[in-house]
Amino acid sequence: MLTRKYINFVLVVSLLGLIQACKLPALLQCNSALQMPAQYRSEKDTTNVAKIQWKQFFKDQNLIALIDTALKNNQELNIIRQEIEIAQNEVRLRRGAYLPFATIGGVVGVEKTPRYTRFGAVDASTDITEGKKIPEVLPNFMLSANVSWEVDIWKRLRKAKKSAVLRYLATIEGRNLAQTKLISEMAHVYYELLALDNYLEILQQNIEIQQNALKIINLEKNAGQVTELAVRRFEAEVSKNQSLKYEIQQQIVQMENYLNFLAGRFPQPIKRNAKQFFNLPTDSLAVGIPSQLLDNRPDIRQATLNVEATKLDVQVARARFLPALTLTADMGIAAFNPKYLVTSLESAFINVVGGLVAPLVNKSAIKAEYYTASAKQIQALLQYEQTLLNAFVEVQNQLHNFKNLAQSYTWKYKQVEAMNRSVNIVVNLFKSARADYVEILLTQRDALEAKMELVEIKKRQMNAFVKMYEVLGGGWQ
Repeated sequence: MLTRKYINFVLVVSLLGLIQACKLPALLQCNSALQMPAQYRSEKDTTNVAKIQWKQFFKDQNLIALIDTALKNNQELNIIRQEIEIAQNEVRLRRGAYLPFATIGGVVGVEKTPRYTRFGAVDASTDITEGKKIPEVLPNFMLSANVSWEVDIWKRLRKAKKSAVLRYLATIEGRNLAQTKLISEMAHVYYELLALDNYLEILQQNIEIQQNALKIINLEKNAGQVTELAVRRFEAEVSKNQSLKYEIQQQIVQMENYLNFLAGRFPQPIKRNAKQFFNLPTDSLAVGIPSQLLDNRPDIRQATLNVEATKLDVQVARARFLPALTLTADMGIAAFNPKYLVTSLESAFINVVGGLVAPLVNKSAIKAEYYTASAKQIQALLQYEQTLLNAFVEVQNQLHNFKNLAQSYTWKYKQVEAMNRSVNIVVNLFKSARADYVEILLTQRDALEAKMELVEIKKRQMNAFVKMYEVLGGGWQ
């Protein structure tokens, strides 16, 4: 009777403990209220340049070949590919967690039981075979299999696996984002290199013009029409531009080396056609509608997956407050003599245990895990909203930038044409003694600056062209 009362008492206490342990914290409701605007400007055309593959977007075959090399060899991109492999292995790990674990093995050993103990006294009075007592040192041979399985009654393990899958997909979007940025950076540096080539060509042409003007000034000085000051001013201008030429040449070397670095190879000449720089297309791009960014931009897709993964992490952490049901089974054969392992059924053994265990006291660790998961969920949601806002702002900025640069280029081109005519006019006036050398210097200097600024605006146009493609989500398809 006492034993039955004791058993009932233990069962009641255990049941109360399980009920106490099953008290769950309130589930965090965490959803974004941020919605994309319906459109960027007045148009509602859903045509979007981001759907175009990068090989069709770029028209320069030299640039296409460079990007293709970089996508294969770039170290940073290859590092991210390994992160994807790591995330895939995490999925495999989580998938295996809710399946039964089975092991098999064999044991060979000896055992000596102390004589003056309860087990030793029992062994001393027991015969193994008729007329023989258990030897003092007893061998042991065993072959056994073990199976253990945590029954996923609350779907905690399945949710952990699904969270790992979402993070795996997020790493793929991370790779897509890295590819988009790499393509964009390759194009930016390539156009920078073309711009430097044109800087150098314009500067060289200007140096030749100034050297010819210097010859005329020397003739004028010998004829007594100008002073030594005019000659020295022209020489100084030629020297200044010669110095600038070497600075540009150094920048060209650095840009070439950086392109090779992005392409994952050692420095070598970069194939390009600088003369086609001003003919590169800068037509307006179809931007579609803002909601398309949710599907086209890898960073938004990645942030969305991270939010979903953190929601599952919260549910996994919350499920740790609930009882865990574990089943274990041991089966095999054991005997003191190897021959009995296969000749006697009495050598077989089996042991099956089911356990329901829940945390009762000192739950600070799982509470901390739950609160951490909740904080990470809020953090992921805020990062998602930040990514969403940033994407829309980037597109808006590039829309205005693209439009303003087109207008700026048109007016700068007119200025360059006017300055070229001015240079011809002032040289003719100088030859007829109707203009002095200072006017020639200033006019040539202004013409050079205008040409350089025209190249700069064209480069910024090309960068805006590529940046628009990037911010709309193009480049990873």
